[in-house]
Amino acid sequence: MVLKPEPIFRAIETLLVEDQPDPEPGDEQKRTAIVLMTPQGRVFCHAEAERLAKECSRMVLLCGRYEGVDERVIEHLVTDEISIGDYVLTGGEIPAMVVVDAVTRLLPNVLGSETSAVHDSFSAETGGLLDYPHYTRPAEFRGWQVPEVLIGGHHAEVAKWRRRAALLKTLQRRPELLEKAALTEDERRWLAEIGTENS
Repeated sequence: MVLKPEPIFRAIETLLVEDQPDPEPGDEQKRTAIVLMTPQGRVFCHAEAERLAKECSRMVLLCGRYEGVDERVIEHLVTDEISIGDYVLTGGEIPAMVVVDAVTRLLPNVLGSETSAVHDSFSAETGGLLDYPHYTRPAEFRGWQVPEVLIGGHHAEVAKWRRRAALLKTLQRRPELLEKAALTEDERRWLAEIGTENS
């Protein structure tokens, strides 16, 4: 079964006409994205979430079922096709939830702090690395200690530790991310030494 084009076009065209809010200041140049959740779409990642958050004043998410939607919907209505991975689900609702959450948290005033999303895994600020480990109180739990550098109060040393911890975690869990990461020569040298020690 394939979803017919008529009800999809009617629903989205009605939504776009009836639910056309006045643009927020600065949003005049932004677009409305009609996003089809499909295994054939571009694989969703943090950079894609950033792009949608920046470019779009709003998104309409279209979730396929069965064999998907009539190709004319894709050719003449859909602006973006997104997949959340190389597998098939029974429908696009769960992938749509992923996209909504990832994009929404990048919008202004959604998180408690404007910098909360800036230092997340995969962000441009981290150079595309995984996030560094996080600790909280107590400083000792069941004999496991918070790294001493984090409780010493020396901000430059904390920043250095966090960067190296992010590099190490990325090397251990997602080494392919290092190929595209923005690294200094010292970081490349340090990673090479760590890699040699672990081999």
